[in-house]
Amino acid sequence: MLSHQLPNAAPPQTVSHGATLRSLRFQEALTAYVFLVPVFVGYALFVAGPLLFSLGLSLFEWDILRPPEFVGTANFERLLGDNTVHRSFQNTLVFVVCLVGLNAIIALALVALMQRPMWTALSYFYRSVYFLPVITSTASIAIVWAFLFHFELGIINYYLGRLGIEPVRWLQSSQWALWSIVIASVWKSVGFDFVIFLAGVQNIPRHLYEAAAIDGANGWQQFWKITLPMLTPTVFFAVVVGTIWALQVFDQPYIMTQGGPGDASRTVVLKLYEESFRALRFGYGSAIALALFAVIMVVTAVQFRSSGRWVHYQ
Repeated sequence: MLSHQLPNAAPPQTVSHGATLRSLRFQEALTAYVFLVPVFVGYALFVAGPLLFSLGLSLFEWDILRPPEFVGTANFERLLGDNTVHRSFQNTLVFVVCLVGLNAIIALALVALMQRPMWTALSYFYRSVYFLPVITSTASIAIVWAFLFHFELGIINYYLGRLGIEPVRWLQSSQWALWSIVIASVWKSVGFDFVIFLAGVQNIPRHLYEAAAIDGANGWQQFWKITLPMLTPTVFFAVVVGTIWALQVFDQPYIMTQGGPGDASRTVVLKLYEESFRALRFGYGSAIALALFAVIMVVTAVQFRSSGRWVHYQ
């Protein structure tokens, strides 16, 4: 019998499973980081960079015309004793509370109306109407409202006169100037809350309302026990976003009142603008900006901290 001897075959080359898995993970991570590079670059250029520059600038006195002079914490010490800055922070906080509160209340009332059958068919129309001011230029709206509030030519005082009420110096009175800005701002921004609240209501399961109706709950009870609790995450989002926006208000007081009369309607950003670009005190303006940044961070942290008490995610 002939015996045939086969040549020795080379053993197959194997790659360890662990090495392959590590390679795949590295490739996936590398791909993710490549896509994140534009985000990191944008954050560094437009957020972290300006913040660090403002922090450094706050330690100097600089008016562009002369070289920067290092003053340490003098700008922050001056800020603590500046009554005008204190008044601007007070005005801003009053504006925030009034604007955010009125926006939420009015938007919730409108959403409650939209739940009625006679209004449901027109929900798309009202959604467009109320959202239109949100996308309209703030400067244009401020100019229109400044004319409406005009003491002699304004249509508001005209109708007050027809009702036998004395005309009001809306923009020249320390009592009404800030409220005039609040009214104009509510008219512009309430549509944002309304649209997102309406979207939130449409995501609430309908069977909850059907079960409540079977149990005998009326419309108000359904809104109070179902709609409002289920809508609290959306309300929380609107409150946080609205607060951050309102703390940075500038256009309306700048156009309508210039912060007057006196300091009655001067806000923090308006004060920052005056110090930085009118008085050319960029160091002091940077200190005010950092103080505002700190207030925004603290207020936002408090909102998130307290959300567990009233926001229901299930």
